[in-house]
Amino acid sequence: MKRALVTGGSGDLGRAICQRLGRDGLHVIVHARQHPERAAAAVEAIRAAGGSAEAVAFDVADEDQVRQALTRLLQAGPIQVLVNNAGVHADAPMAGMSGIQWRQPIEVCLHGFFNVTQPLLLPMLGTRWGRIVNISSLTGVIGNRGQTNYAAAKAGLHGATKALALELASRGITVNAIAPGIIESQAAEAAFDAAAIRRLVPMQRAGTPDEVAALVGFLASEEAGYLTGQIIGLNGGIA
Repeated sequence: MKRALVTGGSGDLGRAICQRLGRDGLHVIVHARQHPERAAAAVEAIRAAGGSAEAVAFDVADEDQVRQALTRLLQAGPIQVLVNNAGVHADAPMAGMSGIQWRQPIEVCLHGFFNVTQPLLLPMLGTRWGRIVNISSLTGVIGNRGQTNYAAAKAGLHGATKALALELASRGITVNAIAPGIIESQAAEAAFDAAAIRRLVPMQRAGTPDEVAALVGFLASEEAGYLTGQIIGLNGGIA
């Protein structure tokens, strides 16, 4: 059974991704930082549906903490599917943005990608098969007011996705990113009312976590073996 690690697996989107990978027959490692009880609940849901799962807790922005946790996980064998889903917002107009606000999304979304991915690469390379899926954002493609920091982090993640895909392509490992638009969540409900969504999204609705999870499931599958280095927009038709 292949093993999959989903960072940020305790949130709404992460939980949907974990459940999809569990249904697809992977052993799912559900990551959390602040809410390990949510990760535990996701594990129980996967197991109740007949899948295999475990939970892990660490801060993706803390390199030492990540390496300690991954060293323990790798004792059971390589992790061949990695979904870098952990992320954070610290929104503010740049003119009023503090240094802490600027650095926070970059530490989690970009440095966190390195901290988690790098220790898993050599064991994954040894199997000559792997799938790395980075959850990005439409903001990293087109920008967004009040999110200069977040846009910078996600745009950097896009460059890293493309470069790492080239490094790993000959070894049977694919690297792709998904850039969702407005996806149903508590944060989206607070930021966009129904009228705004109809105005902004050609499909006139928000996407669902399950729709993102379905794309992750495909990218993590055998069938996606020739697809790598791509930034895939999932946004209801926003150009």
